[in-house]
Amino acid sequence: MSDEQRCLIIDQQPTTRLGVRGLLEPRYEIEEAADTRDALQLLTSVGEFDVAIVELTPTNGGDSLIGLRGIRALRKARPGLGIVAHGAHPERRAARMAIDAGATAYVAKSSEAAELERAVDAAVEAETFVDPAARRPGSDRALTRRQRQILQLYANGLSTENTAQRLGVSTETVRSHTKAVISRLEARDRTHAVAIGLRSSLIE
Repeated sequence: MSDEQRCLIIDQQPTTRLGVRGLLEPRYEIEEAADTRDALQLLTSVGEFDVAIVELTPTNGGDSLIGLRGIRALRKARPGLGIVAHGAHPERRAARMAIDAGATAYVAKSSEAAELERAVDAAVEAETFVDPAARRPGSDRALTRRQRQILQLYANGLSTENTAQRLGVSTETVRSHTKAVISRLEARDRTHAVAIGLRSSLIE
């Protein structure tokens, strides 16, 4: 690869940006941005980039400026830019939403570093790439640690209020996580989500 190829890393977490930089810097000239607004300014001030890695966040249903909205903004500003959506988990739905928003590739932060490299290289060549882990059956059912905690407490018979007290968070936070769990497990309601969690060994 040419030393002229440029990669823009867009992520709220400095440690994540540092890790991605360390992985790709031998082959790419790297610039970093904490959000899409900064990234768009870099596109103007620095010039053309070959690829951008965009963090996907769960804020506002995964549609925060740094996530899907950010991908759309980058695609509109630079139609030929390779865009890698960097999600928290290997989820088919997240991958599909990212590609639909304009991403060229999708890879999970929990996957091996080699998968990120493959995603970036594919995006540079304008080739679609989806993390293999996100294509596995049941990949949409990955839950965060907090979501599993809440589901487990429901399975133990605790109410929303008691779950909030046990975890030291607000009831609104618990309800928000519960909605996310129900959606992710494609459950009808909380009871159905618990049943799915038990069958899938997500909880005990």
